[in-house]
Amino acid sequence: MKRFFLIISFFIANYSFGQQADKYILLKPDRVFDGETMQTGWVVLVKNNRIEQTGTMMFKLPAGTEIIELKGMTLLPGLIEGHSHLFLHPYNETSWDDQVLKESRAERTARAVNHAKATLMAGFTTVRDLGTEGAMYDDVGLKKAIEKNVIPGPRMIVATRAIVAKGTYGPRSPSPDVEWPQGAEEVAGLEELSKAVRSQIGHGADLIKVYADYRYGPNGEAQPTFSELELGWIVGNTSAGGRKVVAHASTPEGMKRAINAGISTIEHGDGGTDEVFKLMKEKNVALCPTLAAGDAIQQYRGWRKGIDPEPASIINKKKSFQLALKAGVKICMGGDVGVFAHGDNAREMELMVEYGMKPIDVLRSATSVNAAVFGYGDKIGRIKKDLLADLIAIEGDPSADIKTIRKVFLIMKDGVIYRKS
Repeated sequence: MKRFFLIISFFIANYSFGQQADKYILLKPDRVFDGETMQTGWVVLVKNNRIEQTGTMMFKLPAGTEIIELKGMTLLPGLIEGHSHLFLHPYNETSWDDQVLKESRAERTARAVNHAKATLMAGFTTVRDLGTEGAMYDDVGLKKAIEKNVIPGPRMIVATRAIVAKGTYGPRSPSPDVEWPQGAEEVAGLEELSKAVRSQIGHGADLIKVYADYRYGPNGEAQPTFSELELGWIVGNTSAGGRKVVAHASTPEGMKRAINAGISTIEHGDGGTDEVFKLMKEKNVALCPTLAAGDAIQQYRGWRKGIDPEPASIINKKKSFQLALKAGVKICMGGDVGVFAHGDNAREMELMVEYGMKPIDVLRSATSVNAAVFGYGDKIGRIKKDLLADLIAIEGDPSADIKTIRKVFLIMKDGVIYRKS
């Protein structure tokens, strides 16, 4: 009888009536970037989908722990892409207008599936996707497919359709008598603003994106699109649902209105001034500069980087980015990927260094800073006990040479290894 009870106890302890036993993985790199500082002599123990232990090897390993040696490598939190459009592909392949007007949503979703996989395989385990650009709420479906393990891809923080002032966005019909489908949700007036915010949240939006300005001036120049009151109305309706608002803004006035209205991040910020960036610092508003998008577009237009003189837009972008750094504005890492190829997300990190940011600060931007600014700091972005096991291993030290961030050896998301080579 005693032997019978021992057998039953063993069965309960190890099989728990059909439940799988806990899985442990020990990662042993040369160094660990924990989201804030570079550590040496650390190991990281993963239990199932969470980080169980970090630091020096002062704990006993559970039986059956898988040990992965990462000689010469740096272990980092999974990178977070702060400005992505998985439903777009590079504009030198197909123009934005033609993607919105001529590609079916089925085709665009098929492309987005490939883009999601390429993003994950580049070491970006989370993306903030800021608008489907005409593909309605299909980002919500893509997100759910990834969560259900139907397809591989990063964690998604989705904005669905984005909000624009009626008559300001595109594509623009050559005939005033013909209305074309738009790349975002058009609104006119406070009632429509409220309806759009609530509708997008109801369809699954994790945040709301608004265009605080856009290129609709008499000569195609950027102009503010919403008043400060209207932007504040959007923020009020959105925050009531426990979500954040982000603003596309490139003009000083558009940026100021958005900042004063209470948005969380400015996307692009090309025309930022000392005054604007001082205000951003005071209001704790972060900047997502999207350097790589402007760099790519100029090259599509014929600029031979490193050979031709820099275009005015590149010179101005460097200046505004450096003003933001000088003012102490919090910088997010986000490249507006989709304008350029998905999987090439590291291009933004390289340009951040090229434009004057220290590599260690770029690593922070792509991990702990993005996680905290986006409201996910208690889940991802750092290597810390109880956070989700989103981890990557890089050959070399990206804090010394940011270009090594492309040398991805290991990718783990939610405790599952997607790449080990």
